[in-house]
Amino acid sequence: MNSDVMAGNWKQLHGKMLEQWGKLTKDDLDVAAGRRDQIVGKLQERYGVALEEAERQITEFEERYKTLTK
Repeated sequence: MNSDVMAGNWKQLHGKMLEQWGKLTKDDLDVAAGRRDQIVGKLQERYGVALEEAERQITEFEERYKTLTK
């Protein structure tokens, strides 16, 4: 899922992200507005994980919810 697709389906994905990553706030996700790099940065900040781990988590999330983007 590329950033354009994520941004285009933001309303559907927003709630799923809040469920998966409870430390993220609505404000965090509103600021990110579907931009993958911003979400990765927020995961790093809130969970204290490395870039590679945040990227891996986002990739897994994208795979799990790719049906929302079709």
